[in-house]
Amino acid sequence: MNKISSVLVANRGEIAVRIIRACRELGIQSVLAVSEADRESLPARMADRVVCIGPPPAMESYLNIGAIIMAAVGTGAEAIHPGYGFLAEQPGLPEACERYGIIFIGPKADQIRKMGDKLWARKMAMNLGIPVIPGSQLIGDFSDARVAGEKVGFPVLIKAAAGGGGRGMKIVRQPADLKVVFDEASAEARAAFGDDRLFVERYIPNARHVEVQILGDRFGGMVHLGERDCSLQRRYQKMVEEAPSPAVSPQIRQELCQAALGLTRQIQYENAGTVEFVLDQDEDRFYFLEMNTRIQVEHPVTEMITGIDILQEQIRIAAGHPISFSQEEVRFSGQAIECRITAESPRRGFQPCPGRISQWDAPRGAGIRLDTHCYPGYFVPPYYDSLLAKLIAWGKDRPEALERMNKALEEFKVSGVETSIPFHRSIVRHADYRRAKVNTRWLEESLMRECEEHEKD
Repeated sequence: MNKISSVLVANRGEIAVRIIRACRELGIQSVLAVSEADRESLPARMADRVVCIGPPPAMESYLNIGAIIMAAVGTGAEAIHPGYGFLAEQPGLPEACERYGIIFIGPKADQIRKMGDKLWARKMAMNLGIPVIPGSQLIGDFSDARVAGEKVGFPVLIKAAAGGGGRGMKIVRQPADLKVVFDEASAEARAAFGDDRLFVERYIPNARHVEVQILGDRFGGMVHLGERDCSLQRRYQKMVEEAPSPAVSPQIRQELCQAALGLTRQIQYENAGTVEFVLDQDEDRFYFLEMNTRIQVEHPVTEMITGIDILQEQIRIAAGHPISFSQEEVRFSGQAIECRITAESPRRGFQPCPGRISQWDAPRGAGIRLDTHCYPGYFVPPYYDSLLAKLIAWGKDRPEALERMNKALEEFKVSGVETSIPFHRSIVRHADYRRAKVNTRWLEESLMRECEEHEKD
């Protein structure tokens, strides 16, 4: 069993703060790897030690495996936590860690590589009897795409076999649009992932995005922490998440969680991961979508309803400890909702708004949690993701969680940069969202159009 006394945090922003706090609570020293743009950041103020790994561009700093490994070796850090994004799902980082005798706080490189290939993961799910969305295997060219589209039936989704985040994913509503969309998806996938392989899936119009949080250890221990609903998305980027899902019945919940456990047991998965599903609300059926081999942005809603610190559990598992609780010991309580507050201007098409924060009055109160790296005077750099904070509200039931979130958004005052707070207020006050009558297209096809009409009036 390994003893971890220091962890290199290979990330920035609120997740870096979150990892540093988890280390502190476990009595572990934190070493923060920063770019030149983040020398004065809140994580840099909090960490026990800070090391600069390069200039502001991510390719020269946070995506530079060599620089991160050398930072760990140079500071004597025994482990590296990648957070999410950047190198979190790049098998090259755990492989480099293994070469240098550093513990990677996450799954094995082979598990990242296999589950990162959507076609491989889809085939494995099918072999296990887990429902998958009707679709194709790899399509090599437009003629393959045309045949697959005719077989599956329009509308269809063209998806990248590698990567995620909505890049390389396009809806094709009719055959006449297929050629143009195929070329766009292929180019986008190649630019984003260096891999232009595509496949076709049936498009489900009234869908929910539901995911199951799992933890696995090297002793074969595997538990789930229930599901989260991540259906409120703009351009496939999540904006609001909640746990548990208000659209999932007890029977579907049990089937979802068992499917997630079956999948992860098959590959003897280690550490934290998330198995994602599509829920067809018209047919009340779910389908396997993909697996994310890392901590998720939205993990706090699961922590709020279970009382389990997933980050601390990640570190313990990486150190060689078994999961510290059994499935029977997991208890679910209440409802939690998370809003991703970003430095973007909703009225200008969500244009990023870097700049200096002059006012930062954070909400407080019962059931309110704020994960952030921001403070008055902080300069939001233009080089990275625009996430400023994750505002989480917990309640004994969904109505209470909604009311607490509504009040917290009213109290949240930020000046100096535009934020998504007004747009989030529109979401949580909307009758459709309060009645849980939404799907993955609701934000773009309903709410945003309503907001545009209101602006015109």
